[in-house]
Amino acid sequence: MATINPVNKISPLNEIPKMILYRRPLHPEMFKLHARRMDRHNGYEAESWLVEGGHVVRFQFGNTNLLEVCMENCDHLPEAGMLHALPCVGERDYEHDPIGGIGYISSLQTENLSENLYAATYREMCDFAQEAEAIHWMWDTAQGKNLSVIDVQKYRNEFHIQSYHLTAKNGNVLRTQTVFELVK
Repeated sequence: MATINPVNKISPLNEIPKMILYRRPLHPEMFKLHARRMDRHNGYEAESWLVEGGHVVRFQFGNTNLLEVCMENCDHLPEAGMLHALPCVGERDYEHDPIGGIGYISSLQTENLSENLYAATYREMCDFAQEAEAIHWMWDTAQGKNLSVIDVQKYRNEFHIQSYHLTAKNGNVLRTQTVFELVK
């Protein structure tokens, strides 16, 4: 009789963060919010949320909404209005054709750091969050200290978001850069 050994996985599929682009807003009650920021500039509105395991950014211009979700455990989110979804593994770039005068481009990078390098990165990102007055959320787990940060820059026709999600489990660091652009 053959013995079947379970396959070792780095993390279950629902724990791998996903980046999802929607063409609609989602209700805040769908998320466990830890920090929130609202920005209005040159006719557009952007709302950034730090949520359990990631972030959500809603960008609105006129009647058009685009929403970026980047988080773990997002199986509960609706498929209605979803434009694209990709796992946050390795390095990835994504660009969507403009919708309602809004262009979207995003890149992400994931790394697994050694314990010492993770600790140094954590301290550096805590300092950065304070200096940049970025929204951030720190929490502890049995594996160690964790941190999520969203930093934004407002320009006349663009809104830039940099996010950093540091998870002590396996020394995971997820970095994203997104640009919402007003296109004519």
